[in-house]
Amino acid sequence: MTTDLRTRPAARTGLVSRALLLRFVSIVGSSIGFYLPLSVVPLYAEQAGSESGAGLATVALLLSTVACELVTPRLIARLGYRWALALGLTLLGAPTIILTMSDDIRVIVVVSVVRGAGFAIAAVAGGAVTALLIPADRRGEGLALVGIVSGVPSLLALPAGVWVAAHWGFAPVFVMTTVATLLALLPVPCLPRRAAAASAGDHHGVVAGLRDPTLTRPATIFAASTAAVGVLVTFLPLATSGRPAWVAASALLAQPAASTLARWVAGRLGDRHGSAFLLVPGLVLSAAGMAAIAATGTPAAVIGGALVFGLGFGALQNATLTLMYARVPSGGESAVSAIWNAAYDLGMAAGALGAGLVIASIGYPLTFVLTAAAILPALKLAHRDRRP
Repeated sequence: MTTDLRTRPAARTGLVSRALLLRFVSIVGSSIGFYLPLSVVPLYAEQAGSESGAGLATVALLLSTVACELVTPRLIARLGYRWALALGLTLLGAPTIILTMSDDIRVIVVVSVVRGAGFAIAAVAGGAVTALLIPADRRGEGLALVGIVSGVPSLLALPAGVWVAAHWGFAPVFVMTTVATLLALLPVPCLPRRAAAASAGDHHGVVAGLRDPTLTRPATIFAASTAAVGVLVTFLPLATSGRPAWVAASALLAQPAASTLARWVAGRLGDRHGSAFLLVPGLVLSAAGMAAIAATGTPAAVIGGALVFGLGFGALQNATLTLMYARVPSGGESAVSAIWNAAYDLGMAAGALGAGLVIASIGYPLTFVLTAAAILPALKLAHRDRRP
């Protein structure tokens, strides 16, 4: 008896290739390079006698990141993925060692600006090449896997940086950041050189993407939640400074842990049912979590709020990026990576800057409440974006 081959279900495309495994190494390195000192540098600036420097360092890092992200596709078109990614990792890691020699706020800001440029280049170049290495029919799941690979180091690095600084001082944090990031350069020569299609100057570029509402809506929705991340990572250690050190460390561990789990679940659900339906739940959970964190005197509320916020944020990470990649033709990966990463970092910068301007007058609890409220207007965009 013969078997009709047409009745057989199509085999699923393999997800993990050798090239993707090598890409994971640079993902881990850039995650450590960004997150390990992220909450430590504001503490370092404050200890040096600059209270305003805490927010200024984060804002400088993120504004530099956004500015460079939007021009990185042109850099990729000239240099290719390998050289662009190598340049980004070098700028992200190498300048950090300078902070072991000086705590001058001007030095801190300059280092933050250079590191921001490095992270922008590494994130956009790396994100674009990652998209090329993931099969289109498993994009949600593939991005979820990438989220785990990047999320686990950030999950560990963010609270670890605070813990190491509290117990051993700031210098070990800065040395470990430099070493881990530069080691990530080793597998870069094995990655693809450049995309076969589309350069930054064509109709799939950043400028065209910023004019496309099908891309800017999910990017804006994501930015609403990343603004809350900027407030959380910059000011939570300061808001809980009167509490045991484990409170801030636990909250900063709970948030990325929950985000990593949510990204995986969202990726699986998004491939089966579409990612747009995850936008509203993601925003609601994000707002609820930030509102709970406002109870800064209650460790359970702070840690639980960070956990709930992380679930919403992780769902939005996967859903928005998957939607954006699905809405551009082949060759538009660099533009999507640039716009999405810019939304990530511009949102974080806006959150840190806005909170820094009002915290002195209204206090930490009310600032967290206002941050939660600022997420809710994005629900209108989420309802409009339920269809691709």
